[in-house]
Amino acid sequence: MFGFGKKEVKTPEERLAEFQRKRDWAGVSRAYYELGVAAMDTADLHKAQLWLHRADTIYSADDNIYDQVGEKLMDDCSDRIGRLESEDGLFYNTVPAEIEARAEELSDPQVRVWGLLSMARLARLGERLGRLPDCQVLGQLDWAVELMVHSLQTLPSQEDYQRLMDMCDALYELNSKPVYYSGEIEIPGRPPFQLFDLNGLFGVEQELNGYTDSHLRLLAALSQGAEELPRAESGIVACALLPDYYVRTGAGRLEDVPQIKAELQRVWSDYEFVRSGLTWEEVEKRITEYKQLDILA
Repeated sequence: MFGFGKKEVKTPEERLAEFQRKRDWAGVSRAYYELGVAAMDTADLHKAQLWLHRADTIYSADDNIYDQVGEKLMDDCSDRIGRLESEDGLFYNTVPAEIEARAEELSDPQVRVWGLLSMARLARLGERLGRLPDCQVLGQLDWAVELMVHSLQTLPSQEDYQRLMDMCDALYELNSKPVYYSGEIEIPGRPPFQLFDLNGLFGVEQELNGYTDSHLRLLAALSQGAEELPRAESGIVACALLPDYYVRTGAGRLEDVPQIKAELQRVWSDYEFVRSGLTWEEVEKRITEYKQLDILA
């Protein structure tokens, strides 16, 4: 008699690891989708948010991957993401909503400064991530924050404007590069930080791109003496919370994670700061302090 063993059935986590080794990004996207479905079926909604958005980011960034994944999977993934976006009490929903509501109480310049303060807190992490292949743009955050805060006071040179535009374009292209799905850096005493952990809260790199693009449009309008100026976006204010990292590494209830609690405290402190009749000198001092901050510590 011939003995035939049962075919080994791999878990989604095992398939994900295999697809990542093979750099099969369509397979990686499908594995993330499977993880997201499993998490949603067990009411682990933060994990569902994490994995489904990763699946969506990958298949949305490349037409070839899009075609390989198939419409059935993508339609269900989009439907599930839409359902998650309407969930009450989900951290990924409640914090941006509160930031948006408070931003409506601020003037446009105050919203822009509020966003810059958060962006400054990414500078140190961005410097480390910028050493990964094809990620040099993230190492420019320190420079970009400095330029933007000064350009709110005095228009920049054409050279600096062009450099900021190049950075904006590079940020837009980042999430379509394989390194975005595979790059990581070591964190002392903690699990590695994956570049893909920037994907939470609408995608940090997308929010950086959107904020920078809005700033460029503001500078262009000011240089032309336009009466109607582009509105500031408040999404960047949440950029340093990095919930995907803590959900992925099982850090516990997000509201109880010490780093997130500390960052939320800074967010609301900055809100009071920008509406308190501040000076540019005070803004620049706070930005300088924030750029030295290790938000993962």
